[in-house]
Amino acid sequence: MGLILNIDTATENAGVCLAKAGVSLAQLENKDQKSHASFLQPAIKTLMEDAGFQLSDLDAIAVTAGPGSYTGLRVGLSSAKGLCFALNKPLLLLNTLEVMATAYLSAHAEAADTFICPMIDARRMEVFTALYNTELQEVTAPAAMILDANNFEKELANHKIVFCGNGSPKWQPLVTSTHAVFSTVQHKARHLAILSWKAFEEKRFSDLAYSEPLYIKEFFTPGKPTLKGV
Repeated sequence: MGLILNIDTATENAGVCLAKAGVSLAQLENKDQKSHASFLQPAIKTLMEDAGFQLSDLDAIAVTAGPGSYTGLRVGLSSAKGLCFALNKPLLLLNTLEVMATAYLSAHAEAADTFICPMIDARRMEVFTALYNTELQEVTAPAAMILDANNFEKELANHKIVFCGNGSPKWQPLVTSTHAVFSTVQHKARHLAILSWKAFEEKRFSDLAYSEPLYIKEFFTPGKPTLKGV
């Protein structure tokens, strides 16, 4: 049947979406980042009840595993893993940046030589980012980037690049290339459904015991030694 619960708590807006074969049946959202943890479980319960399904009816559970907010990623993945373990359902991990690129491409038709560059704010002048082509193939892998005027210089010389996400406003004042375009499109939980259905069909299931958030960079606490310093 392909009934998949999609969970996203990676960024400032959280959401859950119930989808069948990649098509959204219902979704709920929360725009208060500080309350993602308290939002999630009641939202899942309400979503399933309103749609007329039991949790046992699910075929899989998908979650944005990162990059994104450290706390948000832990909230989403721990909930998804707990449900998968209790229900004996497979787990699907999705890349947040790929979901963001999917959201843009779902709303716009672009020429084949256009790149999509989602950016997640990582504080100060740093972002989590990656480049995708219009086929949603990686051009550059997800990474943490400190923004300056020289970023993407080579790519912008030959390609139109659409920048989106909550990190892109920090980059906009620095770029002068006419090939740079900025979009305010925001991803929703329903955009996870497009990717999770493809992953489900390809049986790209993740191991419950070893699945971890994609932090990209380590969480740093001032004054706390790293593993190398222990």
